Amino acid sequence: MRNNEVIGMFGRYLFLLIMGSFAFQLFYIIFSPLTVYPSFALLKLFYSDALLNNLNSIIIHNQTITLVEACIGGAAYFLLLLLNFGTPLSLETRLKSLLFLFGTFLVINIVRIVVFSALYISGFAFFDLAHIAVWYFGSTVLVILLWFLNVWYFKVQNIPFYSDIMGLMHTIPKRHKI
Repeated sequence: MRNNEVIGMFGRYLFLLIMGSFAFQLFYIIFSPLTVYPSFALLKLFYSDALLNNLNSIIIHNQTITLVEACIGGAAYFLLLLLNFGTPLSLETRLKSLLFLFGTFLVINIVRIVVFSALYISGFAFFDLAHIAVWYFGSTVLVILLWFLNVWYFKVQNIPFYSDIMGLMHTIPKRHKI
């Protein structure tokens, strides 16, 4: 590992450390309107009486759909950011990768909200079970699948965090026994 690669790696981890202190709030500020307004617009196509109440609830047929922070997926965006910045990538690939990861997750999340809203409004008998299963299990699987799709699409050759550790290990001079 060359000196500029080591400096770049420490810069990436410093960025992650700084982001760790306020990233969730930042993700909710950015992605709440990007999630809620398109979700509402799509629901409005199917339910003419749909109303947006503040930025966290949609009312359809006198039923309220509350979009809490977990619906926005701030933790998923943060995990995708961690994976991206924990992997040695060129700046161009890193930016394209982030745009791909965040954009794809946003679109899938909007579709998920619209589908679950329709299930809720229709009185789907297993709504709670389906909602909780997708929330706990599906979101984790989605993030993992998105990351692997990203790795395949951008031909990423490095492993998050591990590649940095191995690169550092090869940089440290070895002591010889006498």
